[in-house]
This record gives sequence, C-alpha cells and structure tokens, in this order.
Amino acid sequence: MKQGRTTVVVLVSGGMDSCVAAAEARAAGHELAFLHGNYGQRTEARELTCFHAIADRMEVPHSRRLVADMRYLAKIGGSSLTDPGIPVEVSPLASGARPSPASRRDRAPGGTPGGPGDERPRRHSAAGASDRSIGGAGRTSIPSSYVPFRNAHFLAIAVSWAETLGASAIYIGAVEEDSSGYPDCREEYYGAFQNLIALGTRPETRLSIVTPLIHLDKAAIVRRGLELGAPFDLTWSCYSESELACGECDSCALRGRGCERAGATDPVPYRRRER
Repeated sequence: MKQGRTTVVVLVSGGMDSCVAAAEARAAGHELAFLHGNYGQRTEARELTCFHAIADRMEVPHSRRLVADMRYLAKIGGSSLTDPGIPVEVSPLASGARPSPASRRDRAPGGTPGGPGDERPRRHSAAGASDRSIGGAGRTSIPSSYVPFRNAHFLAIAVSWAETLGASAIYIGAVEEDSSGYPDCREEYYGAFQNLIALGTRPETRLSIVTPLIHLDKAAIVRRGLELGAPFDLTWSCYSESELACGECDSCALRGRGCERAGATDPVPYRRRER
C-alpha cells in the first residue's frame, strides 16, 4: 500500500452521490481508498455489489477497500432502512408534489462548494432544519429512512483508517440542499466533526473532510458525474428494492428528478415511476 499525503479515503455506499464524490477524488489526482459499511439495510447485498463494481471500474485494488460490519445499527433500529416493521415512505415527489428547486448559497468562483478551492466562510446555523422545508424532497420532518446518527459511525471508521494510511482527506458525498433532509448531511455537522478530528487524532495528523457535493442539487450532481465519467450504470439508489428500483422512495424520486432535469437517461431499471 502506498503511503503518503496523496491518499484519500472515500465513503462509497454504491449510490449516485458517493460515486460522484469518488470521481471528484479521482479527478483531483488522489490515490483512492474505498470504505463501505454494511449496516443491515434493506438493499445491503446490492449496495455491496455496486461498491465493488465501482471500485473495479476506478481501479481501486482490494488492498485499499475496507468493508465495515456495522450491523449493530440494525439492532439499534429506529429506521425504515433497517427495520422491516417500519415501511419506507413514498416520496412527496413521487406522488406528484413539485417543490421549488433548492435554494443556492453563495459560492466562490473557481472552486467546488465545500471542497478544495472553496475559501468562502462557512455558515453555521443554530436553527437547524426545523424552521424550513427539509431537503429537496419537500419534507417538513425527518423521514423514517433516517438511520440515527449513521454518518458519525461511518466517519469514525473513516478517520481511524485514514490516520493509519496517512491519508490527507476523507471524501463523502453528503448533500444538504437537495436531499431527504437528514440532519447528519448538513454542512455545520461536518464542520463540527472536523473539529472533533483535530481534537482526537495525533498532533501530526492533517485530515480534512471534503464534501464536494454539499450544495449541489441532484441535477447538478448528475451533470457533474457525467463530466467526470462517473459510472452511474454501476450505482444503486433505491431504499427498498434490490432488483427493480421502486421509483417511489425519496432516493429514487430525487434521482429520477435529477436525471430528468439534467436531460440524462437513468440506466437503473425501475418497477414503477409516479412522477
């Protein structure tokens, strides 16, 4: 394994957003190390297959692939992704609701928002998401698919591995403005976790969290992925089905709307689409 500051750990779920984040890291010239978590989600087997397929396409050797067993999150429960007794909600978008496009924040010219080259001040709001529509799915409350504090578990493992590898960054495809509204996908969350890394790692460790998609809507993510040659044909986004995507959950609906607005054809097969 090659050591050095050019190595980055990329959290790769097998979905569209993490695939584009991986493509961003590859385009930046980094040596990639891929991290995936099995946490007892409904589509665990399909996501793991996608993870390895994306890693193969991006030529990430098995020595730099880490699959973490996080099935304790299913035992904790509290999410429709891990508890078969909790139904996956039908997205407001799938039922015909058409919320306005996510608002844009100030962006520094010449840099990817939230990523390298973006030197604008970070905005941290104590109000959180309770005073506005949550994400681009048109919700005003946290959906049942939220896995309680899941991204903290992913990031903790990523930090441990990244520090061992001598990596310089952790890439995660978190999206705040056009997402289901998960609280652990907000920019201020990653700012807080960045401080935690500084406090909890070796003094010589210099490890940044990079969220290159944080302020992009799904259409912009699709367009950027196409520019970078991200293998969308190898990705899977559906929360509930593993063979034919349901077309009704938040993730399917947001993906479908993003492809439609980007003028792109979605290579994923769907059971139905109510758009």
